[in-house]
Amino acid sequence: MAVKNAKGPSMIETFQEFKETKNIDRTTLVSVLEESFRNVIAKMFGSDENFDVIVNPDKGDFEIHRNRIVVPDGEVKDENKEISLTDAQKIEPDYEVGEEVSEEVEFQKFGRRAILNLRQTLASKILELEHDSLYNKYKDKVGQIVSGEVYQMWKREVLLIDDEGNELHLPKQEQIPADNYRKGETVRAIVKEVQNENNNPRIILSRTSNQFLERLLEAEVPEIQDGLITIRRIARMPGERAKVAVESYDDRIDPVGACVGVKGSRVHGIVREMCNENIDVINFSNNVQLFIQRALSPAKVTSITLNPEEHKAEVYLQPEEVSLAIGKGGLNIKLASMLTEYTIDVFRVVNESEADEDIYLEEFADEIDQWIIDSIKAIGLDTAKSVLNAPREMLIEKADLEEETVDHVLEVLRAEFE
Repeated sequence: MAVKNAKGPSMIETFQEFKETKNIDRTTLVSVLEESFRNVIAKMFGSDENFDVIVNPDKGDFEIHRNRIVVPDGEVKDENKEISLTDAQKIEPDYEVGEEVSEEVEFQKFGRRAILNLRQTLASKILELEHDSLYNKYKDKVGQIVSGEVYQMWKREVLLIDDEGNELHLPKQEQIPADNYRKGETVRAIVKEVQNENNNPRIILSRTSNQFLERLLEAEVPEIQDGLITIRRIARMPGERAKVAVESYDDRIDPVGACVGVKGSRVHGIVREMCNENIDVINFSNNVQLFIQRALSPAKVTSITLNPEEHKAEVYLQPEEVSLAIGKGGLNIKLASMLTEYTIDVFRVVNESEADEDIYLEEFADEIDQWIIDSIKAIGLDTAKSVLNAPREMLIEKADLEEETVDHVLEVLRAEFE
């Protein structure tokens, strides 16, 4: 049967509904439409082998022909594939036994159930194709920056829409803490992963990933794009501060200067994009001591003792440099440890006369609980001055003590030397 612009609103709507589909090329669409028609025909007649289906999505029409062999009257065994001579000659008087009759069939006459079946089959197949297309499109973009328009904001995530209407998800933990979104604004983020559970793609974005900063730097610094400068390592506390270690294989190029730009021109835009996250760019070095020294900038290091097996470093500084090395809230030393992949302990340099006057912690057992003394000794500090020279933040974190406890210990120890 041939159906051109099939009569009846339900049939026209069925076809037109799937004529315009996103992310699906014309050839694939024709194939899906044809397959869907054949599935319905096969369910109704037991087979679709003897049917010709011609789909033209551009015009919004289709044709269906059923081909049957003419057999003598009374010898029809399969009404789907055979037609009696008398019935054949009603269609065309000169048909003879053995010839093939191609008959136009009106799909509309198959009934509402057939049309509903077709709609469901089409919807299922096209949804599957759109999911496949979306998954394939974004799985190749993992690690790349994309843009989306803020569509909906929830407590746990922000929903973005790309320029093709696809949904992109930016979870709360992947947002920079200071991010403030407004509906309709454009947001940039990196594609972190593409989940595909039950063929239902879910694109997860991130603005806290190190790769996000890396891609922003690549976009702003031509020397990185050209391969003249390599980003070796990145450490971030999103929205607060980041350290980036860069290296150049060309002695004529200053990698730090190239990345920062004149008066910081190349990082200004990145800093704004990341909610004023400060960016420290340093030269990478395979010399661990030198690399740790650079990572602790702006503090000036006096000496470093390494324990490569345990990836630990003891860094000694003049008293006035200790606070710079640690940074506000311990941020500088945390980032330096992340960047160098070494656990860094900071100590003040003490002269010999001060060392001679030192006192073992056990001497303070009457004022400080023994379990507290044991906790402090467990991190390698066994004298009063070694504790006083250690950063307060280190005592809290490494010895796992409460702030009030640490402050009491420091007060007791200081009183001894006053």
